[in-house]
Amino acid sequence: MNMSNQTLQFKNDIFVQSTGTVVGPKEAEGPLKTTFDKFYDELYCGEDTWELAERKLMSEAIDICLEKANKKSEEMDFFLGGDLLNQNITASYVAREKEIPYFGLFNACSTSMEAVILAAVLIDGAFANHVMTAVSSHFSTAERQFRFPTEFGGQKPSTAMWTVTGSGAAYVSKKKSNIRIETATVGKVIDLGVTSPFNMGAAMAPAAANTIKTHLDDLNRDPEYYDLIVTGDLSRVGSPILKSLLLENNLDISKIHQDCGIQIFSGDQSVFSGGSGCACSAVVTYSHIFNQMKRGTLKKVLVVATGALFNTLMIQQKESIPCIAHGVSFEYVES
Repeated sequence: MNMSNQTLQFKNDIFVQSTGTVVGPKEAEGPLKTTFDKFYDELYCGEDTWELAERKLMSEAIDICLEKANKKSEEMDFFLGGDLLNQNITASYVAREKEIPYFGLFNACSTSMEAVILAAVLIDGAFANHVMTAVSSHFSTAERQFRFPTEFGGQKPSTAMWTVTGSGAAYVSKKKSNIRIETATVGKVIDLGVTSPFNMGAAMAPAAANTIKTHLDDLNRDPEYYDLIVTGDLSRVGSPILKSLLLENNLDISKIHQDCGIQIFSGDQSVFSGGSGCACSAVVTYSHIFNQMKRGTLKKVLVVATGALFNTLMIQQKESIPCIAHGVSFEYVES
């Protein structure tokens, strides 16, 4: 593996072998419904609590991912998992169930690409051959932890985001497939002083801009090198800010940029400014975007997952929100 500033270039060809995506009811009502592997029509997903429902989503996403690859959990060298809940309780309890050597990760909503980067690093360094990654989020568990109890019924501004209920899993190895992990750019923590947890799109946009610019500079590429540059969950508020910040650096991504938080819901769904959560970038990338790559419609894609690294205690103490974005470039490879 070679490193140019913040960007990793892998010496070995490393591929995404299979993915699994499971989502909740509102996500299944959106425009990407047919691309997901499984969905539930209620937030409890047949469980007694929302936390158990989120655990079920991640466990099933992993099972689907393994089934597609004709693999068993005991064949995985490591499991890299993360979520939004205190102590990573979703991923940790799933790790207890799957019995795979486990790294618990937290980079908020950017954890999906953090996990892919670390999986590729482990494989490229010959520390592993088969790595499972998975992330999850759930609207009701996130609301209960980060904001107000759902029963409170507090009003939110239009800049607020809707946490995606779902889980996305990706199995990574050296075996050739249609989707190669080409490079990865590790983000820096960026904080421009946004303090409202109801305006995370604005808070995260500068981190996304920093990572995209760094990635292009490190590799001496223009935005047009990619068919698509997709961000994790900047929403309808953060996406215009991102494009404006990059234009200040003479980088125009307006024709090739999309945002998972906008794509996953339709315009007439009541989701405020769009989707967010660990699952947002994962379920859209591992279904809709990878499907397009497998068809050859998209051949070079940069996925930049964004995360707001805060908790309720810091917000109550009037701290601003530090944010991060991790980028992974995926390339289509013919069979």
